[in-house]
Amino acid sequence: MTAYSENETVSGWRPQRREAPLRLYLTNSEGDSSDLVGVRAAGLLLELNLVPITDWIDPDELNGSAAAVVEVDASTPASIKRFQKLAKITDRPLIAAAYDPPLSLVRSLLRDGASDVLPLPIDLADLETALQQINKAAGAAAAHEAAGPTDKSKVISVLKSAGGVGATSLVSQLAARFAVKESRRGREACLLDLDVQFGDAAFQLGLHPTLSVADLLEAGPRLDGSLIRATTARHSSGLNVIAAPRELMPVEGHSADDFIRIVDIAAHEFGTVFVELPTNWTNWSLSLLARSDLVLVIAELSVTSINRARRQIELLRSEGLGDLEYRIVINRFDKGQLRAIRLSDVSDALGYPITQTVTNDPATMRTASDRGVTIDEVKRKSAVGKDIDSLDAAIAAALGLER
Repeated sequence: MTAYSENETVSGWRPQRREAPLRLYLTNSEGDSSDLVGVRAAGLLLELNLVPITDWIDPDELNGSAAAVVEVDASTPASIKRFQKLAKITDRPLIAAAYDPPLSLVRSLLRDGASDVLPLPIDLADLETALQQINKAAGAAAAHEAAGPTDKSKVISVLKSAGGVGATSLVSQLAARFAVKESRRGREACLLDLDVQFGDAAFQLGLHPTLSVADLLEAGPRLDGSLIRATTARHSSGLNVIAAPRELMPVEGHSADDFIRIVDIAAHEFGTVFVELPTNWTNWSLSLLARSDLVLVIAELSVTSINRARRQIELLRSEGLGDLEYRIVINRFDKGQLRAIRLSDVSDALGYPITQTVTNDPATMRTASDRGVTIDEVKRKSAVGKDIDSLDAAIAAALGLER
């Protein structure tokens, strides 16, 4: 087993350049590393170097190799710092190797620039797989760079009038249905949960990914399409989900540029991206909304919810964003509510027509969320499912997507 991260790639590395060896820097504290001497992996000749776990490794020597395997030890912080420093100063792919590495160490090393993390003693088959993946990712990165930006990418931002309007459940189900229909056309879709404090879209879809938005934010300049894909969890519907952080993080801890870069790369990779924004306004919310091709404003048919939606739209207008494509969605709709509030009055208050009402069916939606499945798996035909299909069709039409 390996813990592969496609993020670290080097377009200049080619396995067929056999004059550049794969250098292994190991302590040989256990096992017999001599079995690796003179062996080839992915066309590369293995060169074994036995060095103490904390001794410095010459960067010039690293740069003369095709790639390198560097041993680290979870109980020796200096060995981890050595790896971190090497990752910053070399352009060669680095593979970390450790005995029984804990998950926390694996995640840390991947974020610090490791192309992969292998368990010791090294298994040649694992090493072959890691090298093949690195080379494959290098080719994909080069193709991605050559392709440049595409006008086919679309960003749909989700704006909640307030917390508790059922926006996450609705958007999770909507994005899953959207992905199913996009796959029939050979296209992909992604749900990016940027509610960095309370987002649980992945959980509601029955997904429990190890990586999240936090890992993308921490990647800094190493962020690319390969890392975006490595961070996603794939739902049975075909939807690619990038989860919110597992732990609470400050909403103002990163700049707008950090989030926009994530959105842009995700849109390039997947075509259409649903972006769930936090309920509370941040220093990057407006920038992401300005980047959007479509904005879904989700509210309930209550005075409080509609009033908050109105205030948000007024803010957007005051910031010069009144010409964005808005779609007003009334969630948890019950016809009995029309006795107190008319939809026409809501449209007049918001300045936009109501795009869709979504039937209030708490039993079906709650069961789907609890089980982490789509509502069709709970109830094959339902009013809420029909409404979400109508909303999906309206979004596809607004984005000019052929179905």
